Amino acid sequence: MKKQFLLLTMVSLLFSSCAVVLQDEIGVKRTLGRVNEKIHYPGAVVYNPFLSRVIKVPIRTINLAINASLPSKEGLTIQSEISILYKIKTSELPNILKNTGLNFQDVVILPVFRSAAADICAKYEAKDMHSNKRSVIEKEIKERMMEVAESKGFIIESVLMKSISLPPGLAKTIEEKMQSEQEAQRMEFLKEREKREAERKILQAEGEKQSRIIAAEAQKRIIEIEAEGKANALKTEAEAQMKANQMLNSSLTPQVLKAKQIEAFKSLSGSNNAKVIITDGKTPLIGIPEN
Repeated sequence: MKKQFLLLTMVSLLFSSCAVVLQDEIGVKRTLGRVNEKIHYPGAVVYNPFLSRVIKVPIRTINLAINASLPSKEGLTIQSEISILYKIKTSELPNILKNTGLNFQDVVILPVFRSAAADICAKYEAKDMHSNKRSVIEKEIKERMMEVAESKGFIIESVLMKSISLPPGLAKTIEEKMQSEQEAQRMEFLKEREKREAERKILQAEGEKQSRIIAAEAQKRIIEIEAEGKANALKTEAEAQMKANQMLNSSLTPQVLKAKQIEAFKSLSGSNNAKVIITDGKTPLIGIPEN
């Protein structure tokens, strides 16, 4: 038994071979023309070289560089260098080999690109491909390609229009037009800036006017408050004087008045000047010397 097992092992090794799948690859076996569904990842793969082979395909991003003629809206043909960045879906490799084969760039990627580029570029003028609209065109081409390529097992990462070659006469016309547009935009910017400056000055003047009005109203209010204060002070003083007079009048009885008259006459009698005293004849003259 041991000899038979050893013999079978030696025969198997004799009719076996080994393939190495690299780090950026995946592989599948094709046995007697039929593709195996099992996917082999980086590492060693043992197979029978007489019946099978290991097909290896890169899973990294592939850069397909081409020169393309792109139509424009005006009916012109624009030459451009294009880079199509794509990769395959790992799980779709068996189906790709069954339905498309290894020549998938010529069978799927390029035809899908040419169709998408012709449809998208025909909507834009030549100058658009030479301006900031280029990124919009690239994005639309990529999205149109994905509509077909994704179902076939491919992922379109980017479509890059690296250079655009316009006819000499058209290039000069576009350049002059772009310069005119830039100058018009600059003038519009200056006009808008002057307009904003005028609006700022108007707002500033309005603000200063409002400030002066507020200051005048505040000064007027201060004067009014001061006037009200003075009026209130005079009123208070008058009321106090009136109360004092009322108190004085209420305290002046006939006896007090007679006493005050006597005191006044006494003061006059002490004076050396000539005196004329007019009375009602009822008030006694006390202490006044007779001449």
